[in-house]
Amino acid sequence: MLLGFDPLYFILVIPCIIISVIAQYKVKSTYKKYSQVRNTRGLTGAQAAQEILAYYGITDVAIQMIGGTLTDNFNPKTRVISLSEGVYNSTSIAAVGVACHEAGHAAQYAENYAPIKLRNTIIPICNIGSTISIPLILIGFFLASRVASVFSFLITIGILLYATVFIFQLVTLPVEFNASRRAIKVISEMNLLYDEEVSGAKKVLSAAAMTYVAAMLVSLANLLRIMIRFSGRRN
Repeated sequence: MLLGFDPLYFILVIPCIIISVIAQYKVKSTYKKYSQVRNTRGLTGAQAAQEILAYYGITDVAIQMIGGTLTDNFNPKTRVISLSEGVYNSTSIAAVGVACHEAGHAAQYAENYAPIKLRNTIIPICNIGSTISIPLILIGFFLASRVASVFSFLITIGILLYATVFIFQLVTLPVEFNASRRAIKVISEMNLLYDEEVSGAKKVLSAAAMTYVAAMLVSLANLLRIMIRFSGRRN
């Protein structure tokens, strides 16, 4: 909270944090459930990811195993899909869904998917915004009684920088949803999973997607809170 007790924090932010906690619980419980169900073909996560890459004609992306749980990711700089221990060698429905989702990100880069290019463009600005926006707003607040023009300028810049955090979260949504759609599309077309197994993979990826929606809502709530609390201070 900014500058002591803030009722707006409890009105706007806390409900979104609760939604975020519920989303995190949902993704963990759904992943746990389907990580215990073996797919009919006995396909491992690594093999499934390779199938997605082959479908899109991608030959310059490697697949490796990393430690942790749900630490799976695709690094466009190294061209490597990193799959967690519970995904790489696992033949579970959850493993196939998660692995194919990460391969879906590789496909996005291969096809120059516009939202992911936009997200990468704003990452540097977002990193700056998440680091210095709040300090700028607070400095501007404490300068109010001395140098009003500087105060107004710092508040405005701070709010604009903080807005980039929300914009990043917003742009992330189509990126994540599209990667999951690509994954399910290929899983179905190539029969990597069958019938109810596809439904299970969808549930895992949908639960994961909701965590990004929740993160966006938290960012939006914080942005609104800051704007409401400090907008009057700029006058």
